[in-house]
Amino acid sequence: MDSAMASVFEALAKLGPATFVVKAIVAAVAGDVLLIGFILLRRAYRKRYFARRDARVFEFREKWGAIISGEIPYRAWRKNAFKRRIVEEIALNELDTANSKESARLLRFLRSSGLIEKRIFEARRHRGWRRRNALVALGRTRAPEGIHALADALRDDDNENRLAALRGLGRMASPEAAMEILAWLAEHGIQVPALPLQSALINCCRERPQVLIPYLQHGTGEVREVLARVMSEVASPGLGENLMNLAEDDLPELRAAAARAMPTTNTYQAMETLTQLAKDQVWYVRLRAVVALGKIKNPEATPLLIEALGDASRLVRARAGEAVVAQPGDLLAIFERVVELGDRYGLHAYLAALENAAMRPKLEAELKNCIRLSAEEKIRLEQALESGKLPATQAMTAAMAGADR
Repeated sequence: MDSAMASVFEALAKLGPATFVVKAIVAAVAGDVLLIGFILLRRAYRKRYFARRDARVFEFREKWGAIISGEIPYRAWRKNAFKRRIVEEIALNELDTANSKESARLLRFLRSSGLIEKRIFEARRHRGWRRRNALVALGRTRAPEGIHALADALRDDDNENRLAALRGLGRMASPEAAMEILAWLAEHGIQVPALPLQSALINCCRERPQVLIPYLQHGTGEVREVLARVMSEVASPGLGENLMNLAEDDLPELRAAAARAMPTTNTYQAMETLTQLAKDQVWYVRLRAVVALGKIKNPEATPLLIEALGDASRLVRARAGEAVVAQPGDLLAIFERVVELGDRYGLHAYLAALENAAMRPKLEAELKNCIRLSAEEKIRLEQALESGKLPATQAMTAAMAGADR
């Protein structure tokens, strides 16, 4: 053996500088062999792991009723981490799609088996990905006792853990969870993307939207804007006065949110406020006001919506057209007023909405059978309906008005 090794080294020595090339090739081949060996070993291990896991899942599924009822003692599976993870995963998957009766049963099982307490402990003691896994599992249980542990994790240095805690609190859908999120916002501001924050608050504030009011009044900047968007989604009739205060705010985002929430309040109060917001200087405030007026379905809103067909913003005109078409009342009389408005783009927006709502045949029939209009007036309206162009006199007037502007 020693002589063979010596002969190998002697042969390498004779190669001179090429020795380094040979050694590099040998090292590369050895590295490739080790890498392939690691890959094959990992595949074999994962294959064995998943086969073992599938067998356990099948076994637990067969005995699932006995497991959650306690007929099979919890200690039979709880002390083994592999089995415990499988039981917990099955329970959480069942909980995601269960009705209220089955949810209560599964939650009782998670409590009595100590799985919820274990996840609360892990959410408070662990760090990094272990804490994140515990937060995700705790949020999926929707157990109220997990709210404080999730709230503590909102202050974690890891952004992923903060997001996991926020989503978990959003799943709770309770005012208590909303209070924890709002208190965290008041302390630290917005430290996560706005969209998951809004979603979590919307879920949690539906039952009691009043919890938003103090934070809206005393908040600043982006926090107020986010809270205003949440308020527009969850507002209830009892918040009419607060919404009217928002409608007078200096921030256009808050005025837009107030407009969006107005249909939930008293109709007369909403009409008065939306009339002002429909003439706001900011286009998206006018847009929200027009959409809200369309939802109220009040005949008094029709003149305001027809006037909005002449708005400078294309989006406002399009939504105004949809709202006008959906308004109750005489379809032909409304069309006459749209033509009288003298705005070509407003007429186009109205006709497009009419086509989309499949109501054009109805308008054509009403126009054909109408006896109160003169023949000349009928022809004028029919031409406007067919061509989408204003009558010549109105088109000239509209052009002159546009030149004056």
